[in-house]
Amino acid sequence: LIFVVRLCKGSYNSNLKFEITKDVIMGSHAPQSHFSRLDDIPLDSHYALREEFAADPVPTKVILGSGIYRDEHGKPWVLPTVKELTYRMVIFQAEELVQLSEDSGRYDYLPISGYKPFYIAARQLLFGSLATAKDRFVSMQTIAGTGANSLGARFLSESLRPSAVWLSNPSWVNHENIWTTAGVNVKLYPYWNAQKKALDFEDMLHTLTKEAHPGDAIVLHGCAHNPTGLDPTKDQWEKIADLCESKGLFPFFDCAYQGFASGNLDEDAWALRHFASRDSLELAVAQSFSKNMGLYGERVGALHFLTASPEAASKVKGHLVRLQRGQISQPAKRGATIAATILTNETLFTRWLDDLYVMSSRIKEMRKALYDELISLETPGNWDHLLTQIGMFSYTGLDSNQASDMRDSHVYILISGRISVPGLNNTNVKRVAQAIDKAARVNPIQQLHQ
Repeated sequence: LIFVVRLCKGSYNSNLKFEITKDVIMGSHAPQSHFSRLDDIPLDSHYALREEFAADPVPTKVILGSGIYRDEHGKPWVLPTVKELTYRMVIFQAEELVQLSEDSGRYDYLPISGYKPFYIAARQLLFGSLATAKDRFVSMQTIAGTGANSLGARFLSESLRPSAVWLSNPSWVNHENIWTTAGVNVKLYPYWNAQKKALDFEDMLHTLTKEAHPGDAIVLHGCAHNPTGLDPTKDQWEKIADLCESKGLFPFFDCAYQGFASGNLDEDAWALRHFASRDSLELAVAQSFSKNMGLYGERVGALHFLTASPEAASKVKGHLVRLQRGQISQPAKRGATIAATILTNETLFTRWLDDLYVMSSRIKEMRKALYDELISLETPGNWDHLLTQIGMFSYTGLDSNQASDMRDSHVYILISGRISVPGLNNTNVKRVAQAIDKAARVNPIQQLHQ
């Protein structure tokens, strides 16, 4: 700046002074960001789809992307059990304030491991009578299913040190991100047979038998596989357990949809209970209540480890607490309190079972309705897989081009071809079927399953 003043002294030129000053301030000496060399990361496909949907002005548009249960009117459904309980909680807290209650404990921090009544009840829901071996279990409240998967992946990365984690092809889109972030090499085992629209079970076993190494982790979907909606049979589950035993693999179950697959909580927990009944297997389970209680924004989840001995359980607990402390310190209390109250109150639990039946039944009805519409339209291809798949999602078999073409009909699905079945209702199912029919005729690339 001193240089500029001297240059302009005598014959003042305001334009020159401005230009030189601007060059000095904003030119080559401008500070550079530490982050300028970072790669641009595209928006997650689910959220990119939501943005594109939001920008569409057509009032009859339909989105079948996110895994949110919606009612017949297309609105997120607040379970009557949850609605009643939260109303009671509000009234109770208001009465306490009026009475100037001295009980301020509900605003205190939870322990690092979370709200004990919640994670004990959550463990009982998953493992049933097997949960009585409590000295071999470790349970922690987490930030929903994502937090459970992440905490488990970080722990296994440093303790088990697997050469790889095996994910189904395809799997929940966030699994790869979680395990890669934890520093674990990700490998895929065959799961979806695109031509047959069925479980590729033989190739799955063959790949794991030939390529997996002792100590590798394998992520298994406890029920209602996301995104395919295809689950192994009980006989197939037993063979997967045999393989884990013989190869020394560590099973990591992701259980986000208990109650959504069959509508029966115990039936949906059969696979992980079978694994837990084998004394030679240790395992972990990431559990979420986002879907089956509709507590999406409350982020209610749990992580469970079943170990070979009480001594091992104690060590696992210490390391999980250390990792959780370094990540979030403590989980939140409100959502866990809601879930724990429902799970431990006989009346509320019974009403919750009714809610689960309503949701699982409507999902099955919408599968059948979409299938019937496609058959009525004589849409190219065989669509029987829509009826054999279970749970919240359906892997339609549409390819990325066909999925993109559907947006011309103002129907938005992921480019993988996955649809969220509870997003269908009696008002939009015909339009969705027409969009699928049009895409299948205009761009019949993947019609190999006829």
